[in-house]
Amino acid sequence: MKNSNFIFLIIIIFIMVSCGQNTTSTKDLQVKFINTGVNPDAWVLIPAGEFYKGLHNHETMIEYEYEIMQTDVTNAQYVKYLNSALELGKIKIVNNKVMGYYHGEKFDNFKHEFKIAAGDWLHLPLDEPGMRIIFKVNTFSVLPGFENHPVTNITWFGAKAYCDFNGYRLPTEEEWEKAARGNDKRSFPWGDEIYPNITNYYSSSNVIAKLFAKKVYTTPVGYYNGKSYAGFETKNGANHYGLYDMAGNVWQWTADNYENTHLRYMRGGSFDNYEYNLRVWARNSAGPDFHALNIGFRCIRDVVKENHEINEKNAE
Repeated sequence: MKNSNFIFLIIIIFIMVSCGQNTTSTKDLQVKFINTGVNPDAWVLIPAGEFYKGLHNHETMIEYEYEIMQTDVTNAQYVKYLNSALELGKIKIVNNKVMGYYHGEKFDNFKHEFKIAAGDWLHLPLDEPGMRIIFKVNTFSVLPGFENHPVTNITWFGAKAYCDFNGYRLPTEEEWEKAARGNDKRSFPWGDEIYPNITNYYSSSNVIAKLFAKKVYTTPVGYYNGKSYAGFETKNGANHYGLYDMAGNVWQWTADNYENTHLRYMRGGSFDNYEYNLRVWARNSAGPDFHALNIGFRCIRDVVKENHEINEKNAE
C-alpha cells in the first residue's frame, strides 16, 4: 500500500512538473507564411537636403542622396548571406555561435568605454531561445513561415558584416532619422498618431498573439500596409518615402561610433516597446556584441552617379 502511494505521488509530481514546463520549443512553431506583397529586396532613394532632427526639430542638412532598404533585413536574406560567407571562410561556427573577424578599434580607457580588440566577435547565437535560423549539415536555413520576418538576435558585428559582404553599410543615426521622418515634423514615420493596427509594438501584442502565436513576436516585413489578414485590417504604416517598419517590430542598428564609449545605437523601437520608443527621435544603445529577440537592422548604400561623358564617348 505504501509503495502504491509512493508511485502515485511520483506520477502526480511528474504531471505537475510537465505542465509547468514550456515543452513547445520555438523551433516547433508551425507558422503560416504570409505574403505581404512588400518586396524585401527593394531600395528607396532618400534625396539630399534638410530635415528636422530630434525632439526639438533642429534643421539638419545631409548633402548627399542615398538609398535605404525598404524593409528590415529578413531571415531569408540573412541566411543567404550566411551560407555564402561560410563557404568563403568569412565566418565560422564556434560552440553554436556564428563568429567573424573584426579589425578592432582604438581604446582610450575612458570610463564606461567598451574595449574592442581585433579578433573574432559574435555575430549571432544559434542556440538562443527564439532563433529562427537553423544550422544543420553545414547549411543554414530558416524555420518555415519565418522567411520574410526580420532577422533578430543579430549583434552589431553581425549586422555590419552583412552590410560589408554585400557592399552596403549601416546607416548613421542622422541618415536613419531623415529616412524615417521625411521632410516634415511628424512624430512617427507615418504621422503624429499611433494605432495598434499600424505597427507591431507592445500595445498591439494581444492582436499579434491571436493572429500568430504567443512566441512569434515579430510580424513579416511590410505587414502593416493597409491589407487585411484573417479578418485583421491593418493601417498603412509606410512613411513619406514608402519605407516599412521604421517604427516597431525590431530595433535597427546604426553605424555611429561615438568617441569614448564604443556603444552602438539603435533606432525605431520594437514589438517589446511602448509608444514613446517608436518616435523618430527615440534611441537605444548597447555594446556591439549584444543581441536580443527584438533587435535587427537594415542597410543603406551610396548612390553611384553614371559618368555620362564616358558613356557618350563609348557609344560613339
